[in-house]
Amino acid sequence: MSKLVLVLNCGSSSLKFAIVDAQTGDKHLTGIAECLQLPEARIKWKLNGKHDAKLGAGAAHKEALSFIVNTILASNPELAGGLGAIGHRVVHGGEQFTASALICENVLKGIQDASIFAPLHNPAHLIGIGAAKNAFPGLKNVAVFDTAFHQTMPEEAYLYALPYKLYKENGIRRYGMHGTSHLFIARKTASLLGKSVEELNIINCHLGNGASICAIKNGQSVDTSMGMTPLEGLVMGTRSGDLDPAIIFHLHETLGYSIEQINNMLTKESGLAGLTEVTSDCRFIEDNYGQKKEATRAMNIFCHRLAKYVAGYTACLDSRLDAIVFTGGIGENSGPIRALVLNRLGLLGVEVDQERNLRARFGNEGVITAVSSRIPVMVISTNEELIIAQDTARLAEL
Repeated sequence: MSKLVLVLNCGSSSLKFAIVDAQTGDKHLTGIAECLQLPEARIKWKLNGKHDAKLGAGAAHKEALSFIVNTILASNPELAGGLGAIGHRVVHGGEQFTASALICENVLKGIQDASIFAPLHNPAHLIGIGAAKNAFPGLKNVAVFDTAFHQTMPEEAYLYALPYKLYKENGIRRYGMHGTSHLFIARKTASLLGKSVEELNIINCHLGNGASICAIKNGQSVDTSMGMTPLEGLVMGTRSGDLDPAIIFHLHETLGYSIEQINNMLTKESGLAGLTEVTSDCRFIEDNYGQKKEATRAMNIFCHRLAKYVAGYTACLDSRLDAIVFTGGIGENSGPIRALVLNRLGLLGVEVDQERNLRARFGNEGVITAVSSRIPVMVISTNEELIIAQDTARLAEL
């Protein structure tokens, strides 16, 4: 039976897709439909070269999937005929899902129930699942949850210091995100270090427009920086990360901001975009570091926060740290950010090798610390699609 899996990642205004061989990891098709529900809705994909097309004004997830089926796959019948199942990335699974799940009515209800914690993401996932089931009625669908990997966190890591009844009655706790990426990195790092996953202790830094850090002890997540939602933790592209909650009261009661304005500001106008007042693009910040004060300010704050988290998470790993890992778009490509972070960790005995650090970019992986460094630091490219494909193939019994 075919091991090809269609992997779908539905965002509020985008749909990333890929066809992955769950056995070999080969990607036969990759692409993204973006600006959905807007006049400029479009789709781009790689299959025997690069292609792009307009989807039509206001096109949404249903139209994007229809284009994938009726245009892209219709012109590649052999690839379409090889599909065995569909895997869906789902941001939030609440406490109900500690692992990936074959989609049924109960799973759909669980995803819907967890929408209160991810109102921009989970409803989009449900739309994508519905559209996929209509487009491929004969294929099984599997949900792979970002939060599942973090369900091993102990109580001291996932509870907030709030009245306990808010957790018991309303599920208010820390859940964490990027679990699929953190899981892949744990497995890949263990392999590179010649260890079993069960004996691996690392701190993984997933840095992109969304960013999180995870303390992984004996192969399991024991703490992570994102909380009940993806807003907590590190400085991100447009999200504030950690802040004094009293700031929200001050904005609302003293400065007259509405709750909607505050929510929009914290999620879409803060982070690197808010600090530079220009852009959330890390390339601008790198290129202008030390030359433009707004870029210097943003990078210093980003690296300061990240270094504090790395150092703090050593407390979660007892007496052994096998490696610090950088992954994600920024983590894999920004040598200057990695160096600024690691230069703040001298007490841990970390020594950056500048040549190695510069080489480990643009798809190149490897150790970026000197031989004399007490703790190795590695750059590893993440592959969430492979984890989704493998879990989907296993649960769909391909």
